[in-house]
Order: sequence, then structure tokens, then C-alpha cells
Amino acid sequence: MNANDLTQGKIMRALLRFFFPILFGMLFQQLYNTVDAVVVGRCVGYEALAAVGGSPAVIINLVIGVFTGLASGATVIISQYCGSKDDELLSRASHTILMFCLLAGIAMTALGWISTPWSLRLVRTQPDIFALSERYLRLYYLGSVPLLLFNVASGILRAVGDSRWPLAYLGVCCVLNIVLDVLFVAVLDMGVAGVAWATVLSQTAGATLILMHLARAPGPERLILWQLRIDRSSLRRILYIGVPAAIQGAMYSVSNIVIQTAINGFGTVVIAAWTAISKFDGVFWVTSNAFGAAICTFVGQCFGAGKYERMKEGARKWLLTALGTAVLLSTLLLSVSRWGLLLFATEAAVVEEASRMLWYFVPFYFVWSFIEILSNTLRGAGDALAPTVICLIGVCVLRVLWIWLVVPYWHTVLGVSMSYPVTWFATAAAFVLYYAKSNWLQRCKGRQT
Repeated sequence: MNANDLTQGKIMRALLRFFFPILFGMLFQQLYNTVDAVVVGRCVGYEALAAVGGSPAVIINLVIGVFTGLASGATVIISQYCGSKDDELLSRASHTILMFCLLAGIAMTALGWISTPWSLRLVRTQPDIFALSERYLRLYYLGSVPLLLFNVASGILRAVGDSRWPLAYLGVCCVLNIVLDVLFVAVLDMGVAGVAWATVLSQTAGATLILMHLARAPGPERLILWQLRIDRSSLRRILYIGVPAAIQGAMYSVSNIVIQTAINGFGTVVIAAWTAISKFDGVFWVTSNAFGAAICTFVGQCFGAGKYERMKEGARKWLLTALGTAVLLSTLLLSVSRWGLLLFATEAAVVEEASRMLWYFVPFYFVWSFIEILSNTLRGAGDALAPTVICLIGVCVLRVLWIWLVVPYWHTVLGVSMSYPVTWFATAAAFVLYYAKSNWLQRCKGRQT
């Protein structure tokens, strides 16, 4: 049995062996932003923390969410080709998505640099942090190409069952990012610009390492520079899965921008507290994302191999595992919140506000497990449209309506925060009904043939 083959052996052993490197890798990636927040919050001040983690963060997440969604289409297609042992189509899809992201990254750099002031004004960035936010965001866009190439190359390796090497290269990048953060901010006093340059340089190092690894890979995922081109047939299949996922990612970010805009109206202290929370509870979100990435690849390989019962059994067991993990992490986060938040801010008002806000949504994180696991199960089998529609209505549209219709009459931080659990429950219920009652698997089989 191939060590990277998820279609054989005990289901939980295969999933866990694949999951943990993804989890540790995503934790390293989260550590990028966490270290940035710690260094800026403690060495520069809470205004700089708000400037780095407030409006720029939601704008960056919007742009990255679009391309991450597109790249997820390649991950699904490549994992299905891996399961069906179609090496030629796997190679074409890998080279297609790498070339696509190279071109997209160049465009993203230019457009991001030009549109930065407009986008910051759009989300009502506070005047006292506008200049800092603009400086940070423009410099961050310079790392667009290596960021996209690293993420898509990691996705290719995970699609063929290799989750260990992306972890190793993320570890190197994380250490480099920490060293450069301390050097540029604490030693050279470069402020938010130092944080941005540390991120760009570490991402460039990571992209170089993982592309060199792909160039030496022995399998069909091997990168051959002269074969970098966009194959129309491969791109169509990738976009069929990727475009709905990109729309979903974009709409998540748009709804978060609407929420960030509402939060910005409460002042810099609340913005800094919201930023601290987004870093502090990141351990849950990266764990949830790792659960989703693991089941998506598992389902893709099993679907490509025609092992449908194994696929459904794996999804059921993985959902139960994700639910238990969510409950444990929520309890842990609430237990250590007081001293944990001190990593990101020393101002008592910021820590007090963040501690109170955590209780508004952290106890409901278990609900998100239904959304994460079921949406990625459907997407891994090739059902890309339904997860997008459900999330678009349940998470995005409902959340925006809450901000527009409810918050004006409940104009508190609690009123804004409750938009999360309300929309999670609605979306989770829709996914459970769709997964249990529709004939999604038969439709996916029909498209496969």
C-alpha cells in the first residue's frame, strides 16, 4: 500500500495520519499572523495592532479567499485523479493551476497596490490608523505571488496524500518570520512596515522551497518548468469546483468586512480587542480548516477510486471527531482567555473588552463542525454548487441582513457578535438536511461518467 493512498487501510488511522501534518502546518501559518500581532501589539502599541489586524486583515482575507477557493478546485480534481491513478491528467492539472496562480498573483499585486486607499475607505478605517493600515496593506500585496504559489503547491502535495512536506516548509517559514519580526520591529524599529516585510520575505522563502520540492518529486505531481501552461480542459474542471468555492470564500470575507465595518464604528479599543480575539481563537479555526482539508482529500481519493461506502463512513466518523474536538477547544479557549489575551495587548481596556466578547460566540463553535465537514465532503465528491448556495444564503446573506436590520436596533458589540452563532445554526441545519435527503452522490457519479 502507498503511504499516501487514503483509499486503503483503516479509515481513522489513514485520516489521522494525514490530518495532523495539515493541522500543524496550518498552526504554523496561523503563527505568522499571531507573531505579527504579538510583536506589534507589545512593541509598537494598540493603534498599530488595530492597523495590522483590523481592516487590512479582512481585505486580505477577501482576496486570498477567492484564490484559495480556486485552488481548492485543483485539489479536488487532483485528488480524484490520484484515486483513479490517471497520472497524465494529474500532471496537466498540476501545471495548469500553478501557471494560473502565477499570472493571478501578478495581477493581484498590481491591483492591490492601486486599490489599497479605496478599499480601506470602503470599510471605514479609523482616521488615526489609516496611514499605518495603508502602508502595511500595500507592502503585504508585494508577497502575492509567493503566497499563492506556496498555497497551491501545498494543495497539490496534499491532494496526492503528502501532508508532511508542506508542514516542514511552513515550519521553516514560521521560524524565519519570527526572527525577521523581532529584527525589523523590536530591533530596527520599522513598525508595521517591518511586520509586512517579514511576512513577504518568509512567504518568498516558503514558495521557493516547496517549488524546488515539486521539481524533484518522483510522481506525476512533479513540476517541469517547460510544461507550465494552461490546459483548457483541466482548467474547466478546476473552475467547475473552484469558482463556487471562490465565491463562497469571497462572500465569507464580504460578510466579515460588513461586520468589521460595524466594529470600526465602536472605536479603536474595540477594533484592537476584535483583532486580539481573531488571533487568540485562531487555533480553533485552523483546526477546523485542517479537518475540512483532510476529509476533502480523503473523499476525493475514495470517490475517484469508486469506494463510495468508505467515503461515507469516513465522513461520518470524521464529523463526530470534529464535534468532540470543537467542544474541547471551546472549553480550553474560554478557560485561558484572560492571560492568553495578554499576549496581544497590555492595555486593560482592550483585554477586558476581548474577554467579554469571546463569550458571545466561542461556546457555539461546535456548530461550525457540521458546516466544515459536510461542505468539504460534498466538494470532495465534486458537488461544488450546493455548498456554495447554502453558505451564500445561510452564512453570508443572513449575516449581512443581521448587520443591516438588527444591529441598528441592537447597537452593541453583543448585537454584532451574535450574527455569528445565529447564522451558523441556520447553515448547519441546511447542510444536514441536504446531505441526508438529497441524491447528491448519484449526481456526482453521473458527472464522473
